[in-house]
Amino acid sequence: MDNLSSLLRGSLTIMTPLLFAAAGGLFPALAGTLNIALEGLLLAGAFSSLAVFYHTGSATAAIAAAILSATTLSALHAFTAFKLRANIFITGLAVNLFSSGLCVVISDKLFKTRGVVAANSIPGLLKWYFIAGLLLLIISYIAIYKTPFGYRLRACDKNSDALISLGINPRLYQTAALLLSGAFAGIGGSFLSLNLGAFVPGMSAGKGWIALVVIYLGWRKPQGVLAAAFVFGLAESFSNYAQGFWNIPADFILAFPYFCTLIAMIAVSVKTRHNF
Repeated sequence: MDNLSSLLRGSLTIMTPLLFAAAGGLFPALAGTLNIALEGLLLAGAFSSLAVFYHTGSATAAIAAAILSATTLSALHAFTAFKLRANIFITGLAVNLFSSGLCVVISDKLFKTRGVVAANSIPGLLKWYFIAGLLLLIISYIAIYKTPFGYRLRACDKNSDALISLGINPRLYQTAALLLSGAFAGIGGSFLSLNLGAFVPGMSAGKGWIALVVIYLGWRKPQGVLAAAFVFGLAESFSNYAQGFWNIPADFILAFPYFCTLIAMIAVSVKTRHNF
């Protein structure tokens, strides 16, 4: 029973930042502007929240800083893509690289180190973050499927001409989607550092990219995102747990969650092709 409890807790710990990043990335994905900057947004949220918590001791201020920093990066992303007409995928990659470098530079200025920045961890975070993630998914579902904002947001992808004919600018909704994506990812990033009690360069560790997989593995639906995030969290937690029990090279065990994700994506693609 203790092993099962540990496995489940590990799964929830791994899936929580994925849940926030994927829930936020769902909005631009539905609006036809897939946000590949989630990795950098998670990292920005992780660093800014830890830096503010280190100096203030306030978890509320830390989470607010994470939201502000990631949303600011998303605003820069939207500005370069929509106003300056840069390729949105190139600007997304630029945000990832910029965020990674900026965190290290600011860390050097504030803490005189380019490595780990440690602070006190906050007990009981997992429960509250997980509950908040579920609430955000419920709110997202209502916003996407039950409000005019959601109808227009989804129309941006394949019916943008219809919106324009009604005098509605699709870019406004796509920009709003990117900003929401930044805010959600910032909260997810704050969990990474506040739960650990430290900021480690590169601590997002590919979670932003995995969140993109979670979005499509979950059929671009809030309930699907929840299920896909849990499946990946469970697979990675199981791989971590199995390292101490199976006489199998660690590289193979660590690759297990990614192998499961690949198989799931293939299954989804086959089913989608079959349906069409």
